[in-house]
Amino acid sequence: MSTQPLFKNLLRSLMTSSIMLSSLIHPKISSRPALAVTNRFCQLSSEQVQKKEKLLQSALQNNSQAKQEYQALIQEHRQIIAQCRQKTWPQEQAIWLRLYPCDASPGSLDYVLDRIVNLGYNRVNLEVFYSSQVLLPPADNPTPWQPIVRSPGGENIDLLKQAIEKGHERGLKVYAWMFTMNFGYSYAQRGDRQDALARNGTGENSLTFVSDYSQAFIDPYNRQAQQDYYRLVQAILQRKPDGVLFDYIRYPRGSGNQSLVNNVRDLWIYSPASLQTLYNRATNQKGKAIISSYVKNGNVTYADLMRVDKLYPHEKEPNWQGRQLPNSNTKVSNRERFLRLQADLWFFTVAHAAQGVIDFLSFSASPVQQQQIPAGAVFFPDANRVVGNSGFDSRLQPWDKFPQSLEWHPMAYSVCDGTSCIIEEISQVLKTAAENTRVIPALAGVWGDEYRDHPRLEVQMDALRQSLPQLKSVSHFAYSWQEPEIDRQRKFCNMQ
Repeated sequence: MSTQPLFKNLLRSLMTSSIMLSSLIHPKISSRPALAVTNRFCQLSSEQVQKKEKLLQSALQNNSQAKQEYQALIQEHRQIIAQCRQKTWPQEQAIWLRLYPCDASPGSLDYVLDRIVNLGYNRVNLEVFYSSQVLLPPADNPTPWQPIVRSPGGENIDLLKQAIEKGHERGLKVYAWMFTMNFGYSYAQRGDRQDALARNGTGENSLTFVSDYSQAFIDPYNRQAQQDYYRLVQAILQRKPDGVLFDYIRYPRGSGNQSLVNNVRDLWIYSPASLQTLYNRATNQKGKAIISSYVKNGNVTYADLMRVDKLYPHEKEPNWQGRQLPNSNTKVSNRERFLRLQADLWFFTVAHAAQGVIDFLSFSASPVQQQQIPAGAVFFPDANRVVGNSGFDSRLQPWDKFPQSLEWHPMAYSVCDGTSCIIEEISQVLKTAAENTRVIPALAGVWGDEYRDHPRLEVQMDALRQSLPQLKSVSHFAYSWQEPEIDRQRKFCNMQ
């Protein structure tokens, strides 16, 4: 794979725009002691940024002196950022990063990680599984997904391993960030994986339910899906990341009325494994029979109740795990009994769907925690909301029941007039989390300007520090937002 000219041309074309961007972010600073080359957000000055970029460009032209000076400057900047972060809130500041095949080009990964250090970050959440692709080398990919690098001659290119090594060289922690229950379009096209897909009461999978036709959510109770994901996690762990973050720990969200669920047939519990697990939660034959009628028909009738009473006359009430039956001495009318049965069935099936999400997260995080490195859950604070008396957000993301031993990463992306809604979302999570649970909010935005209605990161960070100074770590979504032109050229470069 010949990519030698790629990064040199990219770097040359971006030098002007990069300098302009850094001048917007960083103040003009004259020569002062080491720590003075950063601003109040630990961002390096434009002079330091330009110096490092020029050295990298010269190093790529096999200038041995430039190589030595570049490596020395990397270490100098590593020390500067480390010292600044120790004295500056928050002590850890992360950014979310996606890599592309073009990043296999010599110098591209160095350039991107340098830019991240320049902006004052000391942690990277690196996307390693998304859109049916994995950041693994083609020659060492034990998963059913395609590697991101697929060019001839790139069979052994391990971008994940390189990113971890180069990140550590610059003082960056590198976490592996993974899609979880969203296995991607190509997975859903496999004939041998159809039973692994989550399905609703019409037999539909999530590809057509979600407007972009790319999100294929799996049944968390399916053994094949569990095995496929376990092999992926193990392959990622072999590269020794500093932690692993699990995203898309939920069901799909539809649009309009489909963004809510208020009937059992709306739930993604109709694939074989999920249904069998649901039936197995019955603790008597009446319970199993009435559950079966409920999920097949979308409701139960008074006639259904009478039918199961006749089928199993020696059993009392239909029963299943977690059901609270009335005291046997309490007299209940048949109407009251029927109404209670309907409500209990609805909340029981919702709980079954939500429990699948929790179980799959715990299963996925287990090998990470066995390695004694952090595992984290990424979620939307509003994705588990109750709507009305008995409706739920279709994502059914029960983050308040996620293991407290994980890092919690709430995506505080709400837009309002100012930052009050952002602070409110994060405060809600902090109130729910245990005292020893590490909460690391993710903010959406860019430095220096509003972006997609999100306030400038400076504004959000100042509001967060003032309202919730107890936070020790914050992340920003995403590098592609911070430097879109660089990201675009990395994404659509010409591989030769």
